[in-house]
Amino acid sequence: MAKVKVDDIRNLALCGHGSVGKTTLIDKILVSTGTVKANPSVDDETSICDFDPEEKGHKYTIEAKATYFGHGGKQFNVLDTPGYPDFIGQAIGALNGVDTAVVVINAQSGIEVNTRRVFDEAGKAGLGRMIVINKMDAENIDFSALVDSIKELWGNQCVLLNVPVGHGVDFKGVVSTLKVPEDTSGALVDPAEVNGPLVEQIIEADEDAMMVYLEEGQLPSDAELSKLIVHAVAEGSLVPIVCTSAKTGIGVTEFLDAVVMCGLTPATKSCTAIKDGEEVEIVADSDGPLVARIFKTRIDPFVQKLSFIRILSGSLKKDQQISASNVRKGVKISQLLKVQASETIPVDTAGAGEIVAVAKMEELHTGTTLGELDLPPISFPKPMVGLAVTPKSRGDETKLSGALNKVVEEDPTFSLDRDAQTKELVMTGMSELHLMIIQERLKRRDKLEVETKEPKIPFRETIQGSAEGSYRHKKQSGGRGQFGEVHIRMCPLPRGTNIEEFATKARFASMKEFHYDEKHNFLWVDSVVGGVIPGNFMPAIEKGFKERLTGGVIAGYMVQDLCIEVHFGKHHPVDSSETAFKTAGRMAFKQVFEQSRPCLLEPVVTLDITVPEESVGDVYSDMSGRGGRVQGSDSAGGNLTTVHTEIALRAAANYSRSLSSMTGGQGSYQMEFSHYDAMPGDVQRDIMAKSKVVDEEDE
Repeated sequence: MAKVKVDDIRNLALCGHGSVGKTTLIDKILVSTGTVKANPSVDDETSICDFDPEEKGHKYTIEAKATYFGHGGKQFNVLDTPGYPDFIGQAIGALNGVDTAVVVINAQSGIEVNTRRVFDEAGKAGLGRMIVINKMDAENIDFSALVDSIKELWGNQCVLLNVPVGHGVDFKGVVSTLKVPEDTSGALVDPAEVNGPLVEQIIEADEDAMMVYLEEGQLPSDAELSKLIVHAVAEGSLVPIVCTSAKTGIGVTEFLDAVVMCGLTPATKSCTAIKDGEEVEIVADSDGPLVARIFKTRIDPFVQKLSFIRILSGSLKKDQQISASNVRKGVKISQLLKVQASETIPVDTAGAGEIVAVAKMEELHTGTTLGELDLPPISFPKPMVGLAVTPKSRGDETKLSGALNKVVEEDPTFSLDRDAQTKELVMTGMSELHLMIIQERLKRRDKLEVETKEPKIPFRETIQGSAEGSYRHKKQSGGRGQFGEVHIRMCPLPRGTNIEEFATKARFASMKEFHYDEKHNFLWVDSVVGGVIPGNFMPAIEKGFKERLTGGVIAGYMVQDLCIEVHFGKHHPVDSSETAFKTAGRMAFKQVFEQSRPCLLEPVVTLDITVPEESVGDVYSDMSGRGGRVQGSDSAGGNLTTVHTEIALRAAANYSRSLSSMTGGQGSYQMEFSHYDAMPGDVQRDIMAKSKVVDEEDE
């Protein structure tokens, strides 16, 4: 494959809500450019990009896919992304592999939930943005109202680069608003009226051109406009809008021409990397230092693991030895591959701006940086919807763990955890749909069926007051006995406390040393004097404390946020042992804990809920009914409002369904863990009534 000049590369991600026609648009482009000879169709399960069985069955994209083709003398690398918010991680990964985001909107249904999300994510990633109004061949389209809603939500920088001639069955073509032709009959919007605002948005990106225009009324030449339009898109002062029908192919060639004209090249904007703690500017130069990043991982049953690489600077060659951010000794690049949806083609070398893949390299993961510099990490949303999972067939536990870890590798918004308290294997994803698709994949790819249930919520135990007490462990059953006595004081340890300052307070004036456990936010202080507890027994007492931290006291949940001072004790020269003092420490912990106003903590999450203004009252009412706390709200653009709330995780279960019902599918939310907080007394009593901590030393 011939080496491509950086200025001749266009890297795009097609993104937007589900069912807006992104995959169909790519299929049509691959056919129209002569890249494929078939007649692919999502509905007929013959789409080039939706090749996974789950995608064919559901008829929507689940994973980001890579394609490439040529048009207008340029090399296009286009990533097709899922449209449903449940798979937003795939879209975010893809956006970190391209230069321009093409946000596709259904002309009939308008701006939908995930449309807003991906537009904002593209802005955060610093990409150029374009908008495609697709499905202009559909009925019941109010084109002017749709354009007005786009401008209301995202600003006047969104300007029509072409306008449709007719709509529905009468959609016959598009007319340019930059170079307005003489015949514009049938256009839904007068192109001449758009031309002025369009040129002004282009000029606005360049201060010198703007001054000449304002002072002398002189417009830039066509050559100058060609340069300025790319600059305007890069700066965000212009978001071009084009119109298409992916189904009929009308407007598709004009869309590609628009990308050639105003889509960003890899060299349009530089990026920043880190070297020796300092920022370094990276320019897309194939002869420069190697800087590349893995932006996507795919586990294929045949090729096995595929790692997708965006080369920002430098070049990659087959069999090249390179550095990798998470590998100490570096790695040797195996065969480089160009990826066309489900097919791969070997290549020997790839330069700056190109997108390639490598197979079967277990050292590489999504986010890994290749080269001597470090790139900022890709920020993926944290999954919050969990299910406890077990294999249907006994003996498949190891197989299940291996299969789920493959999903963790390829999906940054999926996590797997073995809860030490509940003993459950919990898989966590973005939504119920996300986890359902993963179960389908396990059954198809790994021949593994699973059973799921709601996971036990990982509550915590802590104290709200201070107390002190002691425990004497004494047993005599013939021969050597057991003896150990421990006196402790216990008090709360608020999160964020300066541990060293806290440990050196006057109350611990006789302190010999202190130990801090960050996981449990647990501090224990040794202030024993006079040898009443020999120093060799103190580690055993600490072991007793840690057993209680893990096993709980009042309901069997992990203990956190407290301080214990061991200030006195007794020992026996013959009967004292590590076992005796470990037991004494554990039981002293329990008894004093029970006197320190113990309580249960529960995880609290933040929900940022974006809804139409008319649904805000419903959100407030629903949050009140769930025991949530509204922290405030602000405008999200257009007629949308984002309501910021805090709510207990137990009360946020199945929230996506409730929100969809309240808003007619127009609401969206982002959930993040916030903190642990004391739960209501009635809920705490119910949980404690069902829990019992069994301890063989209870007397």
